[in-house]
Amino acid sequence: MGDRMDVVYFGSGAFGVPTLRALAERHTVRAVVTQPDRPAGRGRKLTPNPIAAFAAEHLPDAELIKPEKVNDPEVVARVRAFPADAWVVIAFGQKLGTALLADRFAINLHASLLPRWRGAAPINHAILAGDTQTGNSVITLADRMDAGLVLGRSTRDIRPDQTMGELHDELSADGPEMMLDVLERHRAGTLDPETQDESLVTLAGKLSRADAVVDFTKPADVCRARINGLSPWPGVAVELGGQRVKLLRASAEDAGPDHEQPPGTLIDAPGGLVACGSGVLRILDVHPAGGRAMGWATFARAGRIAKGDAVRAPETVRDEGRA
Repeated sequence: MGDRMDVVYFGSGAFGVPTLRALAERHTVRAVVTQPDRPAGRGRKLTPNPIAAFAAEHLPDAELIKPEKVNDPEVVARVRAFPADAWVVIAFGQKLGTALLADRFAINLHASLLPRWRGAAPINHAILAGDTQTGNSVITLADRMDAGLVLGRSTRDIRPDQTMGELHDELSADGPEMMLDVLERHRAGTLDPETQDESLVTLAGKLSRADAVVDFTKPADVCRARINGLSPWPGVAVELGGQRVKLLRASAEDAGPDHEQPPGTLIDAPGGLVACGSGVLRILDVHPAGGRAMGWATFARAGRIAKGDAVRAPETVRDEGRA
């Protein structure tokens, strides 16, 4: 390994914290550019994002910059004044403009095997689509979203019962090694950029609470992927036994001859089996409203559910604020 490099880091999300930590240990982080503090919690108190919080605690020598608009001329001038061998961008939340990026070596860590799953929610969409493998890509920044040259990749299998939250953390932990390797190859002049195949592009659009539904008329594998791919957020909520429950994890199984029940029917209360359009879904973990997350067996022992109960989308709460 050679001498330390000067790095400017752009990021806001927890996904980038392990890589920022590794950059600070191996190189010199001159500045951290992140999103402004936002209201959070019941009191709506201004709260720093995970990157800002990490930098404030662990990087006292790095300048912490929180612009509302990173491409404003005064911000551009301030950021470009820092000495830097590389700019590293991970889940920043704002697009970097051409005036800011001009003549800089800027690279991005993206949580998919590009060109598959360009966009805001690649980890969710990999699980939702039933992919069995995903990974990280380090790319150059391009005008089009996630369309840059690929400088490095890492791969990771997706387990059938794996949630988005678990896969997020594993991919996040994979980031530092690949990022440090790309920076070292950049220093050595041995990078071999790969152009993405545009015919293989898939898009990972942003998700919202409106996506937090599951259709039990679909095959069990599709229902499993839906639940796991949206856990922990936005999460799939259902009504079961007169209570609202968020489904956190599930697996899919073949249906036996005694499971010919309408889709969305609880066919085995202790086992958490739900009939689907084909096959059966086994609910593994849940979070009852007003309670804590727990395994299905613990939830079932509470005794408020029974074989034959319907598992359905919650009814819309109407006119809550009406006097």
